Amino acid sequence: MMFVPFVAGMFFSRKREAIEILPKSVKTLWNKWELRSMVIFSLFLQSILMVLGKSRKRSRRNWVRVILWLAYLWADSIATASLGVLSSNQGESEGGFIDPNYVITVFWAPFLLLHLGGPDTITAYSLEDNELWLRHLLGLLVQVGGAIYVFLTAWTSTNALYIIAIPIFFSGIIKYGERTWVLRSASSEHFRDSMLPDPDSGPNYARFMEDYDSKKEEGFKVLSEKYPEPPVEEDHSNAVIENNGKIPEAPILSKANTFFKIFKKLPANLILSFHDIMKSRNFIQNSSFDEAFEVIEVELGFMYDVFYTKAVLVHSLIGCVLRLITFSCTIAVFVAFLMIEKHIYLRVDVTITYMLLVGAILLETYAVIALVCSERTILWLSKHGNLGYILYNVISLIPWPRKMRWSDAMGQYNLLSYCLKDKPAKCQIIQGMLCISELLEKYRYQNSKEVPPELKNLIFKELKQKCTNYSDLDPLKKLLTCRGKMVLEANEDSIGVIRRDDLDILKRSFEVEFDQSILLWHIATDLCYYSDHKRKNSFVEDGNCKASLLLSDYMLYLLVMCPFLLPNGIGEIRFKDTCAEACEFFKERKSITNGYQACAKLLEVNTEIPPLQVKGDRSKSVLFDACRLATSLKSLKDLYGNKKMWEFVGQVWVEMLSYAASHCGWSDHAQQLRRGGELLTHIWLLMAHFGLSEQFQISEGHARVKLTVQ
Repeated sequence: MMFVPFVAGMFFSRKREAIEILPKSVKTLWNKWELRSMVIFSLFLQSILMVLGKSRKRSRRNWVRVILWLAYLWADSIATASLGVLSSNQGESEGGFIDPNYVITVFWAPFLLLHLGGPDTITAYSLEDNELWLRHLLGLLVQVGGAIYVFLTAWTSTNALYIIAIPIFFSGIIKYGERTWVLRSASSEHFRDSMLPDPDSGPNYARFMEDYDSKKEEGFKVLSEKYPEPPVEEDHSNAVIENNGKIPEAPILSKANTFFKIFKKLPANLILSFHDIMKSRNFIQNSSFDEAFEVIEVELGFMYDVFYTKAVLVHSLIGCVLRLITFSCTIAVFVAFLMIEKHIYLRVDVTITYMLLVGAILLETYAVIALVCSERTILWLSKHGNLGYILYNVISLIPWPRKMRWSDAMGQYNLLSYCLKDKPAKCQIIQGMLCISELLEKYRYQNSKEVPPELKNLIFKELKQKCTNYSDLDPLKKLLTCRGKMVLEANEDSIGVIRRDDLDILKRSFEVEFDQSILLWHIATDLCYYSDHKRKNSFVEDGNCKASLLLSDYMLYLLVMCPFLLPNGIGEIRFKDTCAEACEFFKERKSITNGYQACAKLLEVNTEIPPLQVKGDRSKSVLFDACRLATSLKSLKDLYGNKKMWEFVGQVWVEMLSYAASHCGWSDHAQQLRRGGELLTHIWLLMAHFGLSEQFQISEGHARVKLTVQ
């Protein structure tokens, strides 16, 4: 226990040496307000974490992420440093008389433990924080030991302030312990262990063979016959919930909760059973696209809660009991502090103490409101008849964001806009001085758009159609390797009529590396769009055209801004080389001022000879290869019309999106949950519901063998 004050003393002795160079007035002010400012700042950081911790699940705004990141990094450091200051100050109060001003600052120590415990809405900023739970456990032991040491050095049985601090100590230890336990539970090793079933040795093979041998020796003709085990009875509680129409969210929440228990095996890298997949497919194929996506949203919300918040604990019985204890302790200490004599303490310290007490009460109140307004609570209420309905109506009166489960937005990035520099430059001098102009330039051309229902419907329809055509689960796995080729094969009867060269170009666009396919089809989609709408700002009527443009810009956004979500490749090099060639092309033709003129000039270039034969492969640019692809698509339009072409392009983009989703690791999907969510993650889980996943076993389930004697 003496380790904490020793280290703190060493640190703060160096600190005091460092401030010796400051003027006396500044040193006096620093010594007077150092601890006070740090304690107030610690409370401020806790407020930020509590409020913004949950909002990041449904917000893509960078300022939310930056502020939350800084608050998360500073919160523990400031609270720990404050305990260190208290520990270093204890020597100033040694002797028979203890300074009352020191006594009231010691009263702040248990509040710092509360702050180290963190709010319910955020325990980990990223998945890596869960893996550091042992470090938090050590921090728990050290910081609690340090707080107790500081407390005991100033202990006097005659001061009521020490007595009323004991409940806050218990609350702080509970909060810190909760955080450590949740981090441990969400770590990859322990999360996987929690999902493993109990060991099952199966039927007694040795005894079975002994019976077989004995019957055979007796002269009987022995046959072994398989018979299936009776199916496990399904939980019919969901049916009861769905028949209760009083709580409108109940059916969706119950379905999502059921499938969450099944598909949380995916993050643990475990295998789904045959029955799991069939149950999921039966639901998803009989659902509308909006119902399916809503269930997916709730499931991913539950997954976010497991890995980034205390939700798993606080929604349990023991969690509710602990929350009741901490809330009651805080209220009791506040009432007791109101009643004790405070004239011997400085008014500023009394004010700060009130701030800590009121802040703790408000944070606890916010946590309780978040608990009772959560979807898990509504799900629990839906199972308790009229009483649950009455409580649901009471909860509904609380103004709380319930419908927004994720950002419902998709990133957008357009290569032509980036090359044409059609956005005004801002703060170029500052960017150049800081050597971050290229980085900011890249971010300046990204934006977000809401995911329209029409796009969700298109994706759902295409996935459902594939699963209908391939009803067996084994062939479904083969669909995971397709990124446009299957669309070409499905339309072979009609597309086969086009010129052989155009058909070869289409086929090769699916056979190259995936990042190259994205760039080819992104540019070709833009060229086809601009050639169809020669006038700027013309309205696009075709739904497949809208969906294609959205998916085209979204896939390039993933390639440029989130390459870790895509299969390994040299997409960044190809993107830069393509941009370099495009910028050079536009620079030589100074009349180009917008995307329409740029596309018109690009399509005028004769691409009869493949670019690779002329340029070689030193540059990875695909600009004019994309022009050749656009020409091939236009030949398809000339034969079958504009609608058929955009239908084909839309199907290709959906298949590319599906390929990217299925080849992205779970940890990368999970990281996006804390950034407002990603459409790619929703598609990944939707595909798993359809059975489009590598993580399931093809088996008819359990069986038993019995002996038949003849």
